[in-house]
Amino acid sequence: MNRAPLSSTAETAAGADALRYRRVALVGKYHASGSRDALERVVHFLHDQGCEVTLERDTAQHIGALGDAVRDVPGIGAHCELALVVGGDGTMLGIGRQLAPFGVPLIGINQGRLGFITDIPLDRFAETLPAMLRGNHDEERRALMQAGVWRDGHCVFETIAMNDVVVNRGGAPSMVELRVEVDGHFVANQRADGLIIASPTGSTAYALSAGGPLLHPSIAGWVMVPIAPHTLSNRPIVLPSDGEIAIEVVAGRDPSAHFDMQTFTSLLPGDRITVRRSAHTLRLLHPVGWSYFDTLRRKLHWNEGVVA
Repeated sequence: MNRAPLSSTAETAAGADALRYRRVALVGKYHASGSRDALERVVHFLHDQGCEVTLERDTAQHIGALGDAVRDVPGIGAHCELALVVGGDGTMLGIGRQLAPFGVPLIGINQGRLGFITDIPLDRFAETLPAMLRGNHDEERRALMQAGVWRDGHCVFETIAMNDVVVNRGGAPSMVELRVEVDGHFVANQRADGLIIASPTGSTAYALSAGGPLLHPSIAGWVMVPIAPHTLSNRPIVLPSDGEIAIEVVAGRDPSAHFDMQTFTSLLPGDRITVRRSAHTLRLLHPVGWSYFDTLRRKLHWNEGVVA
């Protein structure tokens, strides 16, 4: 399985006021309008709860040191028991894959637009977080992707992706040709604008826009989605996540590989991009009673106009 079952924890009545998470890191979408005010409110709230607040280094550099300490990601991983992410899904993607190797759980406070994985509205954090800081929450583990770029038998780039690995054509108005293998077995040559390998988390992102299916987070699989394929019979396919997907660049002008659309590397003909399941998982904490289907209904506007 690519994540542990959703689990709920609760403190006993005798220890209801005891903090489960006292050393809390705060990561913000520091370039967004109003971010400093929002983060300052969260810092004051955490102090009122009795928490020690560590500001992530890049966040502190842009908005100032509002908390008790400033630490980089390894420092947060070694010292903090919990990370609060104030921003959108992009902010969570950026810090989530960095903190995953340290096993630090994350809570997302949505200051962005969609918020598939930052699920607590900013205007409701003060009423939602007290119980969660005391251990009353649901925990979910999301699978991550380990991706590498190989050239002449050597790995020239390696990273973790949470949403997707995308191989794109360059700026020229021509397709890229890609050879796809799964566990060493040839699948197909794809001529298209590109190819997406997405995790269940990333199935609601670029892959969805390209016509891919939604994958429930409990499914141990990836979805492979061609972008504007030359042959219309090239359709999205769900693949098991316990193997390795390899994409070889056969031809194309200035192609590139993108990882969560936040890091990228240029590619050459003959390069191979490999995708496999990471040894690390992302720990997400949700309010008790959280439901993936509730999230889909709200974010995708299902049942709009229907009276429940």
